[in-house]
Amino acid sequence: MNINDRNWKYIPNMIFDMRLKNLIQRGLLLFIFGPALLSANAQQILTLERALDIASNNSPDIRRSLLNLENSEETLKAQNAALKSNFSLNVTPFSYDQTRSFDNYNAKWFTSQTTQSFGTFTVSQPILPTDGTISLVNRFGWQDKSSIQGTSSQNSTAFTNYLSLSVTQPIFTYNRTKLQLKQLELNLENAQLNYSMQKLNLEKQVTQLFYNVYLSQMSLNISQDEFANTQKSYEITQNKVTAGISAKEELYQAELNFATAKSTLENAQVNLDNNKDLFKQYIGMNIMDEITVMTDVAMNPVVVDVTKAIEYGLNSRMELRQRQISIETSQFDLIRTKAINEFRGDISLSVGISGDDPLLENIYQNPTNNPRVAVSFNVPLYDWGEKKARIKAQEAVIKTQDLNLDEQKKQITVDIRKVYRNLKNLVNQIEIATQNEKNAQLTYEINLERYANGDLTSMDMNLFQTQLSQKKMSYAQSLIDYKIELLNLKIQSLYDFEKNQPIIPEYMLKK
Repeated sequence: MNINDRNWKYIPNMIFDMRLKNLIQRGLLLFIFGPALLSANAQQILTLERALDIASNNSPDIRRSLLNLENSEETLKAQNAALKSNFSLNVTPFSYDQTRSFDNYNAKWFTSQTTQSFGTFTVSQPILPTDGTISLVNRFGWQDKSSIQGTSSQNSTAFTNYLSLSVTQPIFTYNRTKLQLKQLELNLENAQLNYSMQKLNLEKQVTQLFYNVYLSQMSLNISQDEFANTQKSYEITQNKVTAGISAKEELYQAELNFATAKSTLENAQVNLDNNKDLFKQYIGMNIMDEITVMTDVAMNPVVVDVTKAIEYGLNSRMELRQRQISIETSQFDLIRTKAINEFRGDISLSVGISGDDPLLENIYQNPTNNPRVAVSFNVPLYDWGEKKARIKAQEAVIKTQDLNLDEQKKQITVDIRKVYRNLKNLVNQIEIATQNEKNAQLTYEINLERYANGDLTSMDMNLFQTQLSQKKMSYAQSLIDYKIELLNLKIQSLYDFEKNQPIIPEYMLKK
């Protein structure tokens, strides 16, 4: 960017220059009445940095993003905890049961009564590499069972204990536990990306709303100057008509100009109040708080390397990683789809020992071994093409997301090039707006003298006043547009050309 330094050093400050007389008058009034005004209605003075700090803590959008991030973090933490040994104890202190049954062998009815108390202690450990489970189970209890058949009865009282170690292992299928864990890790990464993107979007939105308030304040100041100038013109016209120098129609036009300037001033105040409310709502401030914004919009041209901006954008834009996460998630869905009507098996192995005796110390005097081995298979026969069709549908989803990733890269390149062109154009616009404001100020001052001498009408003078107000606002708008577009480049490329440093550290960038 080639900028004439000689021109830039003469650019007036947007607030304090170009209205020296008015500012001196306002300064005197502020010195006299300032303490009373502050005590009556204290205002918070916000800089852009302070507004961003408030928004980062109070903004509803940021808070929602943080809650979503917390949800993903805690869900992954819970899943990791579930992969550790699970200890459980199930206790039944008392149980009584009486049933009437038919004995097929003896062809007789009998009544049985059972009173028991038991507890089961279980240790279960998932096996992440194989998606199996190993369990240790111990069931200890006491029971009193009686059976009455006709006139005879039998009674049995004993302590019982059953201890077993079992392993279950699925085969010929995918590892569901590992896939679920990877899915939750990607969900957490996606939530972290969303939070980071939300912070960048917050900076953009807060900056835009902040400058809207700033422009509204500028517009109000300009309207106040315009009102003061129009009032002065009205007084000149009134004196000239009273002295018989000008026609009475000039006074009618001057009154209309004065009323219009007053209406413009009131509209500017309303617009400022509305923009302040929107700004306070977005950053999470109390709507009833009184604020005023302060910033320096002086032009500081920044040299931008568009090739470097595109390189950083393609290497570090979080949207691209989110696209990749979507592709990985779709591939997980493809794995699940292929498991529909799948051929799979399950192996169960258990070894245990049980014992019972009326005396607790003799419970394992005559133990019984309880081994168990089971192998089962699920064999699909015919699904009428359901699985094949679902696989093709999911593969189409993955191809679509691959295409979206490529298009996202192209869009990032296009957006960065567009912002770069806008920045170059805005520099030229600022130079033009600077000169236009100077010319409008000089033209107004010259014609104000002509108007005082009776060489111009009130309508002509109002046109010059309107022109000056428009040029001042155009100049302020061009400076703010440059600031906004520079921030847009920072968000698009994730590189801060003002500080000449990347937003994401170099070692984290994709190679």
